[in-house]
Amino acid sequence: MRFIVNSVSLLRSLQSISGVINSKNTLPILDDFLFELDGSALKITGSDLETTMTVSLDLEKTEESGKVAIPARMLIETLKTFANIPISVSVSQEDFQIELAAGEGKYKLSGHDAAEFPKNLPMEQIVEVKLPADVLVNAFNKTLFATGNDELRPAMTGVFCSLNSENAVFVATDAHKLVRYTRNDIKGDYDISFILPKKPLNLLKNVLPQDDESVTIQYGQKNAVFIFDKLVLSCKLVDGKYPNYQAVIPVNNPNKMTIDRLSLYNSIKRVSIFANQSTHQIRFKIQGQELILSAEDLDYSNAANERLGCNYAGEDMEIGFNSRFLLEMLSNMDTDEVTFEMSAPNRAGLIVPVEGQNESEDILMLIMPVMLN
Repeated sequence: MRFIVNSVSLLRSLQSISGVINSKNTLPILDDFLFELDGSALKITGSDLETTMTVSLDLEKTEESGKVAIPARMLIETLKTFANIPISVSVSQEDFQIELAAGEGKYKLSGHDAAEFPKNLPMEQIVEVKLPADVLVNAFNKTLFATGNDELRPAMTGVFCSLNSENAVFVATDAHKLVRYTRNDIKGDYDISFILPKKPLNLLKNVLPQDDESVTIQYGQKNAVFIFDKLVLSCKLVDGKYPNYQAVIPVNNPNKMTIDRLSLYNSIKRVSIFANQSTHQIRFKIQGQELILSAEDLDYSNAANERLGCNYAGEDMEIGFNSRFLLEMLSNMDTDEVTFEMSAPNRAGLIVPVEGQNESEDILMLIMPVMLN
């Protein structure tokens, strides 16, 4: 097995899929990239058993097709040191010794038998849909931060994706906060829903193009596959039923406060420095057209408060929130102003953007209050 490849294009391809490889693996073969040469097509695969990523390269000079597993970290570290030059790679299929020739240098490393590399599970009952890449990137960016980490509730550790004849909906929650991102301009021929795990979503949002290029999604009972450009990502879906998120979204919220998003974000950031570092509690006192933000840490006699102008319709009220959750939510919105919709200090509050956003997208964020001392 021999081929010549440009060092920069090979490094870029490897870096695009290297995130899938864990720093500590139970199987040594998972520390490797699988190289498969077939004619002039080179396929490189990385896997952690749950998620697999493959990138394809078209080569001009190749000899003898073949397969080999090459240590990932050593190969990437070596490629980083090269300028933009051609590299000749030759592999002995008998003992899996790999020789790299670049410029005046020759480098040898030990590969492994490709037969040991895990194979992708076959998919059953495949449904295929195509979605624009920028819609997926936006949906993942808006929802990923709200996913949970509780392994006892695996369904909540991923993002719930639902596609039907009316819209596409992406939901994430950890029981303290919830985000629902809806696209009314995306419709499907089938009613499908599945829960995507966090790791492949983080990998996807980093490699998906930021334009309307089409991404093919193949969905089976246990797996999903994303195909775009020269990349393929396949992952196991989160098993389990997603909680009924519609039931927790309050419908009647007579108290509405509209406020400048950036001003509020900066104020919360400053005031929360003085909050209790275990509860991160911050108090909203809304009266008239004024919001008073306050926080205190009784253990250290720290306290802070700030006044902000707002547009408020409703009864005067005081409500407590976790400042970290608020900061995450406000930083994941794009509009100049946001509206808080609330009913009572012990009921969930909603945060929605005010105009300026894409008319076909609808974002709703829910935050549970914390009990005021």
